[in-house]
Amino acid sequence: MSKIVVERLLVNYKTLDEFKNFREFGAAELSMKDDLSANIVENDSESPFYGIYFGKKLVARMSLYRIDKRFDQYFDPPQDYFELWKLEVLEPYRNKGYGKALVEYAKSLGLPIKTNGRQGSSQFWEKSGFESVTYDPSRDRGESPFVWFPEGVIEQENPTQPEPASEKE
Repeated sequence: MSKIVVERLLVNYKTLDEFKNFREFGAAELSMKDDLSANIVENDSESPFYGIYFGKKLVARMSLYRIDKRFDQYFDPPQDYFELWKLEVLEPYRNKGYGKALVEYAKSLGLPIKTNGRQGSSQFWEKSGFESVTYDPSRDRGESPFVWFPEGVIEQENPTQPEPASEKE
């Protein structure tokens, strides 16, 4: 098998056309067409979209957004992290290492990563080295968050709960 190459996708109408294949054959919950349409400026080099081509066909994609540490409720120490919002591989190309290649690419960027287990993907995330976080209803709002911790980073304790009052007060 040849080397799998992950590339940043340009935000343009060609990419929008390629995303239509995913809409027709993929899961509606994973659609990125509206995300891409909202970001079309012109060949944006800071696109949050990454993909893998098989020949000239886009067969796997993910959206990866950098979140400022001011909004970090998952990692200790608090820091910038990536939200891997959506990842999808077209059905005929699954179980060939494309999803794994996208995740490994995201990890190679060196920041912690948070994602949500969608479409029964919990086993995939666990196999990829992600951990389920302690569920916090005010933070997670019904989502199923999984995180990947680079070395030296751990899960925040009670991120949205106030510090207990000191007994000496």
